[in-house]
Amino acid sequence: MDFAGLLTPVALGFGTGLALIVAIGSQNAFVLRQGIRGEHVAAVVVICSVSDAVLIAAGIAGVGALLQANPVIVDVVRFAGAAFLLAYGVMAARRALRPGTLTASGRQPAVGLGAALSTVLALTWLNPHVYLDTVLLLGSVANQQAQDLRWWFGAGAIAASLLWFSALGFGARVLRPFFARPSSWRILDGFVAAVMFTLGIRLAVGA
Repeated sequence: MDFAGLLTPVALGFGTGLALIVAIGSQNAFVLRQGIRGEHVAAVVVICSVSDAVLIAAGIAGVGALLQANPVIVDVVRFAGAAFLLAYGVMAARRALRPGTLTASGRQPAVGLGAALSTVLALTWLNPHVYLDTVLLLGSVANQQAQDLRWWFGAGAIAASLLWFSALGFGARVLRPFFARPSSWRILDGFVAAVMFTLGIRLAVGA
């Protein structure tokens, strides 16, 4: 297989992965917020990218078939994820309603590394849509490629994940002047709360 022949599955994987990842969701909202605050951005980006890589690889390896055969696993993750998203939505709503705590200066309470990592891990691994998108959908499309090309498709999808989370996390710094105003943080946290509540309710009702 020549180099040009490898570009097609890599490009297809990159485009498919990017199309699934860029949709606004709980994980992206959290990465954006950490990027604007400038807290533990590299660690959060690494966790998101590595998690996606593991899930994509699992889908290509055939774990998607296991999930389809055992839907109770997805249901357990769905209810746990719904509870977590609703709880996080409450916290975001409380921040939005307290403008005195929403400055971009050092007076804003810092989020510890452990708290940031545990949150992004929960937002990633307790979201059943992540399994549907990466394990089932990307895994299925990858396995439609020729046997020796499916992992190249996966490499493209993993590259898309790394690029997106890096751009979202590290690129958010350009928004810091806007978020120097407490009202901007109220808007952001209000938006985050709305996303978390919407996704949490949809998960709870099985949408």
